[in-house]
Amino acid sequence: MLAVLLLGQFMGLLDVFIVNVAMPVIGADLHASGASLQLVIGGYTTAYAMLLITGARLGALYGRRRAYATGVIVFTVASLACGLAPDGVALILFRFVQGAGAAVMIPQVMSIIQMHFTGRARARALSAYGLVLSVGSLIGLLLGGVLVSARLLDESWRPVFLVNVPIGIILTIMVPRLVPADQPGPARRLDLAGLAIALPAVVLIVLPLVLGREAGWPAWIFAPLAAGLALVALFVLVERRIAAAGGDPLLNLAVLQARGVRPGLLTLSAAQIAYGGFLFAFTLHLEAGLGDSALRAGLALVPLAAAFGLVGYFWRRLPERTHHALVPIGMVLCVAGYAGTAVALSGGDQASPLLWIAQVVYGAGLGTSVSPLLTQALAHVPPARAADASGLFTTTMQLGQLAGVAVFGSVFPALAPPPLAQSSPHAIAATNAYLAALSLLGLLGALSLARAVRRPA
Repeated sequence: MLAVLLLGQFMGLLDVFIVNVAMPVIGADLHASGASLQLVIGGYTTAYAMLLITGARLGALYGRRRAYATGVIVFTVASLACGLAPDGVALILFRFVQGAGAAVMIPQVMSIIQMHFTGRARARALSAYGLVLSVGSLIGLLLGGVLVSARLLDESWRPVFLVNVPIGIILTIMVPRLVPADQPGPARRLDLAGLAIALPAVVLIVLPLVLGREAGWPAWIFAPLAAGLALVALFVLVERRIAAAGGDPLLNLAVLQARGVRPGLLTLSAAQIAYGGFLFAFTLHLEAGLGDSALRAGLALVPLAAAFGLVGYFWRRLPERTHHALVPIGMVLCVAGYAGTAVALSGGDQASPLLWIAQVVYGAGLGTSVSPLLTQALAHVPPARAADASGLFTTTMQLGQLAGVAVFGSVFPALAPPPLAQSSPHAIAATNAYLAALSLLGLLGALSLARAVRRPA
């Protein structure tokens, strides 16, 4: 049962990173613009972020095994459709469906583990769950490079999506046999009104940011952006009204009053925006700018992913008296990693030892900051609000990466006019300088969070 659950978790996580490596090849094959590539990444993240809380509630309402199996089927069919997509528009739409499948599938994994494992078995299961989260990004980057470079069936990027199909078929067969059925119990209601406002709000904000640069920032592009911001304000009002009436809002904003939540959200937002922007811009620089293969691009990110996974997994073994300082230290390491990457790439030498060192420092910074942050920011949240706070932080993490792709996916091309071989080193160096500045903003929140953690409850 644990293998079946973790395989689904791994499949959903894999698809986030494996596609990053394949982006330039997808663009060349489908003649897709830079904005289209941003939406290939962003479509998945948008659906996943906005439907994640709803997916968790569907599992509680209709049974977690049923929800998990349904998510697997949707994800698998969408993966097949992505692999067969005839053009960029179809690929973006199918990626959105794929993200929706992941949003229904992934929340059930932890819930089923908590339901069916106890004592030492639960501890081992959670350790295996954490290990999958830690190594998933590393394997995704490597596997993406291997699949694109291998040209299976004489195809370049399509196997990146089609690899999910046999995994999904195996899971579809095995889930009913290995995962016990569960009876739906008292559960929180779906907030369809909040979802109906939040989803178009995100789309209306992200699309102008993605399309604006290529369109030359015409006046009309700001109309949907303003409409999206207006919907955000409406969403806040509706969620507060639902909470005041005793309902179950999509995001209960009352958790913002708990000590540590606001600085935690500020730090997490800065870290995830920078992370999403870095992965997108760095991959474009290596493959489109310097002409590296997808495999070499994936290998270039291995030091980052390995350091991130190892530190994120083992940070709890550090003395507990040091835990309050880990998030600020991590953000300082992120700043140093971005700055070192900017210096190393400014000369166009992607084989520089400084780049490898900077990537290790940056990965260690992410592991030292993001993993403890999620624990510390929730420390003072009342137990009755724990699920609301967890949903808020999970959604912020995904939307942060989406914002990073939307913003820095436009900043990097704007700094890298043709010929890319000449302008790309300067563009990626400047982009990393901006990422370092953004991480300094996150450091301010991290320092405030450290003070909140040290104060007694």
